[in-house]
Amino acid sequence: MVGDNKVEISVTQQPDQQERGSQRTVDVAPAMAGHTVPDLTPTEAVFELKDVEVAYSGKPAVREITFDIFKERITALIGPSGCGKSTLIRCLNRMNDLIPGAVVSGTILYHGEDLYGAHVDPVQARKRIGMVFQKPNPFPKSIYDNIAFGPRVLGMKGDMDEIVERALRRGALWDEVKDRLKSNAFGMSGGQQQRLCIARCLAIEPDVILMDEPCSALDPISTGRIEDLMLELRENYSIVIVTHNMQQAARVSDMTAFFTVDVDSDDDDGGRIGRMVEYDVTEKIFTTPSDERTEAYVTGKVG
Repeated sequence: MVGDNKVEISVTQQPDQQERGSQRTVDVAPAMAGHTVPDLTPTEAVFELKDVEVAYSGKPAVREITFDIFKERITALIGPSGCGKSTLIRCLNRMNDLIPGAVVSGTILYHGEDLYGAHVDPVQARKRIGMVFQKPNPFPKSIYDNIAFGPRVLGMKGDMDEIVERALRRGALWDEVKDRLKSNAFGMSGGQQQRLCIARCLAIEPDVILMDEPCSALDPISTGRIEDLMLELRENYSIVIVTHNMQQAARVSDMTAFFTVDVDSDDDDGGRIGRMVEYDVTEKIFTTPSDERTEAYVTGKVG
């Protein structure tokens, strides 16, 4: 139960979970304050992952990943370094296609369609599924031209000034930059550059926004602004975020998937492989998880 809403879950809670939960040393209540999740049903899934595996040059990086990502919700992927979070998020807009030797198997459905089907153009898919990276990567152009770049390339119709203003407003930047749109984007602060990258993504009207540790290089004030922006964007977009910051996951996400790293039993060299341990409503992951490995991670005992 989250707030007054019920959410169906596919995991089984052990009888002693509540007792273990009461002994936690990490208090996430401040981060979870006022946090509610509307009813989620399988019909609202924007992505459906079934037995997804990613291998680089024949060596598996992640394996046996099965879960749904819901429409107009924020889904956080958490876990230690090397567990495959970034590898997995890149599968969702076929960015791994650009990595030599990368092979994705299993099934990823996007609104019920096979994202890796022969009929799917990955470039077209990336127009609908935008990506914001760990470090801000503005183009060496003006603020205006950064936002206008995508719409121009795609031949989007409409008044370009209106498109740019709308994207900057959605990116919570308009009031800060409206008087210097012709200035070089490199003159912006790090936090402003990251919001510019989000606004640039929004300018082409995506359906999903993927964020790979978007706040890891930012100060706390800029991080807070990005988190506030994510919560606003959730009203109209589906967001998937990779983060090492568990408090951030607790603050902004509706659903959380916890990943871990195992030794690959099929690899004679003892290679590591990422697996998903648990996926559930964020509040449950951080208070009464169903797996001891999740509890150990979120309480800081491991990781």
